[in-house]
Amino acid sequence: MNDFTMTRGERRATWALGSVFSLRMLGMFMVLPVLTTYGMSLAGASEALIGLAIGIYGMTQALLQIPFGLLSDRIGRKPLIVGGLLMFAAGSVIAAMSDSIWGVIVGRALQGSGAISAAVMALLSDLTREQNRTKAMAFIGISFGITFAIAMVTGPLITHALGLSGLFWMIALLALAAIALVLWAVPRPEAHLLNRESAMVRGGFRTVLANPRLLKLNLGILCVHTLLMSSFVALPPLLEQAGLPRDSQWQAYLVTMLIAFVSVVPFIVYAEKRRQMKRVFQACVLVMLIAELVLWQAGLQLWGLLAGLQIFFIGFNVMEALLPSLISKESPPGYKGTAMGVYSTSQFIGVAIGGSLGGLLYGMGGAPWVFGGCSALALCWLGVSLTMQEPPYVSSLRILLPEGVEATPELEQKIRACDGVSDVLMAPAERSLYVKVDTKHLSRSDLERLIVA
Repeated sequence: MNDFTMTRGERRATWALGSVFSLRMLGMFMVLPVLTTYGMSLAGASEALIGLAIGIYGMTQALLQIPFGLLSDRIGRKPLIVGGLLMFAAGSVIAAMSDSIWGVIVGRALQGSGAISAAVMALLSDLTREQNRTKAMAFIGISFGITFAIAMVTGPLITHALGLSGLFWMIALLALAAIALVLWAVPRPEAHLLNRESAMVRGGFRTVLANPRLLKLNLGILCVHTLLMSSFVALPPLLEQAGLPRDSQWQAYLVTMLIAFVSVVPFIVYAEKRRQMKRVFQACVLVMLIAELVLWQAGLQLWGLLAGLQIFFIGFNVMEALLPSLISKESPPGYKGTAMGVYSTSQFIGVAIGGSLGGLLYGMGGAPWVFGGCSALALCWLGVSLTMQEPPYVSSLRILLPEGVEATPELEQKIRACDGVSDVLMAPAERSLYVKVDTKHLSRSDLERLIVA
């Protein structure tokens, strides 16, 4: 059998964990297009409190993302994932049973407390071999984008049929379905593997936070989700005022998402194949700035709002695909998992800021203040992006040392001397080495042959 072909167990683990991740993210995003319209009927609701209800999920996620990831190394991946999903389900039930905005805020905060993303990725690492791990994680990334699109369409449909309470009950059922998958579909790992490519290293946060290139990328994902959440505080009620009923808005989201998905492909191919990631990144920031300006100036003109929505999601979808790749390229060898942990935390900080700030601005001055504030943020982000350097076009590889081969300084020097290798980290305790390499010059199989030569 081809060693790069996924085994049955690897395919099962990838499918099951991808489904768990998707069910949870579906529950998170289905609320986004409906809370600012249907939520205003809750007792005590105001624009600012609706924004807080949207953003508080990100706040608790940001606080617990890294601690939960580190805790999974101690108590095990599956128990932590199940516990996190139970918290998510409990938060959904609290929100479903509440008729006040404060009950929904408490429920959303508890939903966010089930921060399982890092544990899911670590478990996936335990259940897949080195040569197939990139494919497995790519599947998770693709499922994220598809889930977001499905959530934007199904959220309004379910809420129109069952009400906001019914939506939260549905989200609770999705969480229980995810728990069933973890217990009965996800294989049990033979051992917990320390893999710095997918797991966070306790002593690595200082290295990651001190890297100015990574800081700019973390600022990028923070801005992306600040713009998303802020815009969706104002956009659904504005579309309704412009003549698109809340129960028909799913049609606009469906068309928008389909066009945006198709548009992503040429941008990503151009960025990766032509090695123009810096140019595409800056272009996406400019596209998102233009989108916010269009929304700002559209007023109650429906076609103007739909045009701004479409432009925004083209930039958003490309950026969501581009940023994880940039993090992988810029992270030091052996610190990719830590860098991704900080990146995810930055993403949820953006969710928290976007929802809360968007609600405050909407309450103070309506949609023009929200889109004006988003435009100012996007303009500042564009300025920062112009200082960005071209990333190294390298892949992060973890090579396990075969029996009889030791992690010695001589081996490290031999690897460093190879054409295409930009950096190496030896990890003797793991009997492995982490390599940043341009795979157009040197493949994994070349490195493995070199090690035993």
